[in-house]
Amino acid sequence: MSAYDITDLEIGLPGGRRLRVYDTGPAGGPVVLWQHGTPNVGTPPRPLFAASARLGVRWVGFDRPGYGGSTRVPGRTLGSVAGDAARVADALGIGRFAVLGHSGGASHALACAAVLRDRVTAVAAGSGLAPYGAAGLDWFAGMAPSCRASLTAAVAGRAAKERHVATADYDPEMFTPADHAALAGPWKWFAEVVGPAVAGGPDGLIDDDLAYVRPWGCDPATATAPVLILHGGRDRVVPVSHGRWLAARCPGAEFRERPEDGHLSALAGAEAALEWLVERAAP
Repeated sequence: MSAYDITDLEIGLPGGRRLRVYDTGPAGGPVVLWQHGTPNVGTPPRPLFAASARLGVRWVGFDRPGYGGSTRVPGRTLGSVAGDAARVADALGIGRFAVLGHSGGASHALACAAVLRDRVTAVAAGSGLAPYGAAGLDWFAGMAPSCRASLTAAVAGRAAKERHVATADYDPEMFTPADHAALAGPWKWFAEVVGPAVAGGPDGLIDDDLAYVRPWGCDPATATAPVLILHGGRDRVVPVSHGRWLAARCPGAEFRERPEDGHLSALAGAEAALEWLVERAAP
């Protein structure tokens, strides 16, 4: 059995809630919590397992409420999901951990750093949204029309978002040629985590998008752990202006812009981001 065979488990929470959790990698190494994108389930990123083995990383992930095996929580926020991350760590006997997230997961990763300041050793956030209404940021500028329409519907409320999801088609133009190459190559893994995320319906996706346009319930500027922001300069899903804003907002953050990359191809920098996290892991 490989050290990177994934163990699935469920943990129970007060009120009868359940969270589906994924655990893989060697015990005793640095723990990295994976925060998944929208719409994905929380299986840790298989394309990084070879680097993880070299670095001795133990991965932990979980389905956000409403996805996969996790009970839906209407009105959840990025801050409340950070609370779930702490509950997962507690259930697994993990004290301190690093966090890596991509896309919507990047915003959730930054929320973990803000809410769990005594537990997060470092956070790497790739291609993530800044808070809606962020001062000095034209939040929708540079988004592909389909992405703008999707999030505009979320701003209008749940009913409008449900109507949008019911009629919207997949838009390949939201991704750059480099993104499509990543999906056909090293990150074809996304096909494994998107299908299960929407198999039970769109609630997880809808609740994610509603959370992105509500107050986070925390401020990324209050994070005390080291922060790395990774973003593609040609991103059409989450424009690079969001990454720049977050890097300026988080004290001492390091910003790595990949000028020729889009939303997914920016993950070519994920292995280096993982190395950065491990260097800052708690002894």
